Amino acid sequence: MLRVKGYGACLPLFLCFVLFLQGCYSFSGASLPPYIKTVAVPPFKEESGAGVAQLGPEFTEKLIDAIESQSSLNIESDISRADALVEAAIVSFSDEPSQIGSETERAITNRITIVVRASFTDRVQNKAFFTRTFFNGFEDYNVGDFVGQEEAIDTAVDEIVDELFNRMISNW
Repeated sequence: MLRVKGYGACLPLFLCFVLFLQGCYSFSGASLPPYIKTVAVPPFKEESGAGVAQLGPEFTEKLIDAIESQSSLNIESDISRADALVEAAIVSFSDEPSQIGSETERAITNRITIVVRASFTDRVQNKAFFTRTFFNGFEDYNVGDFVGQEEAIDTAVDEIVDELFNRMISNW
């Protein structure tokens, strides 16, 4: 057996170092300043012109749910008392063919695509964490399947909310 002198003592030290580094990384409020404890989330605006005003409340509710269940931030209904502010608008909504049948040359599936513009502001220091950032969500469904269309919209909304929430707490 080949034995290298001096390296045997390094293994336990190396393992301790690796375990120490694991404890240094966390998503709980990753890079938000410690003084950010409350956030205001006014209703998402509808600026797409697609007549999807009903999506604004759904986006707002899902983002608030994500903040409350996945972070230590508290929701503040009064913007003037909030430490941070999320403002968002639905800027694009489309429901277009995504797959055409080779025999019929008609759409087999459609794709729901939603684009949201959002900003996140530190109201304590009056500076932007991020501004005018675009978040996209999309999902396909079978043409003529109303339930599938609603599920595709929900999936696209969930994708955007997840991406927006992650951007908020990690400030990437």
